[in-house]
Amino acid sequence: MESPIRFADVDINTILKTLPHRFPFLLIDRVKNIREDHSGIGVKNVTFNEPAFQGHFPERPVFPGVLMIEGMAQTAGVIGIMSVTGTEKPRAVYFLTIDKCKFRKPVLPGDTIEYHMKSIGRRKTMWWFHGDAIVDGQTVAEADVGAMLTD
Repeated sequence: MESPIRFADVDINTILKTLPHRFPFLLIDRVKNIREDHSGIGVKNVTFNEPAFQGHFPERPVFPGVLMIEGMAQTAGVIGIMSVTGTEKPRAVYFLTIDKCKFRKPVLPGDTIEYHMKSIGRRKTMWWFHGDAIVDGQTVAEADVGAMLTD
């Protein structure tokens, strides 16, 4: 049974208040269904105008896998920060670990990536999440990511 939804839709304006990332490195457009079990879904609409496509690759644009992992981490950061109550925001979020990372299918312009993130552990200000990047119901990447929230 799924835990109750705490935040149904975190829009881009709230993300900008929550994360320190900005263009061209803010890699999520919204986060939906943040649940009390510290899970949620980040959404990235991939467009041909992405800066990475200038060099990856001009003749056949493929969204870089490392940017999907960063999108997972940013989604996890929003979930973590929104879940912490009674603290001042924004806080910095730093990557700690990337484990069990797999890329399964290319992501192309026009795709919408959903980063399905679920907390798998927490110790004080450190959080670990499992993430599945999904396009049209198919897993295109997965990883376990760890991050630290700081002031």
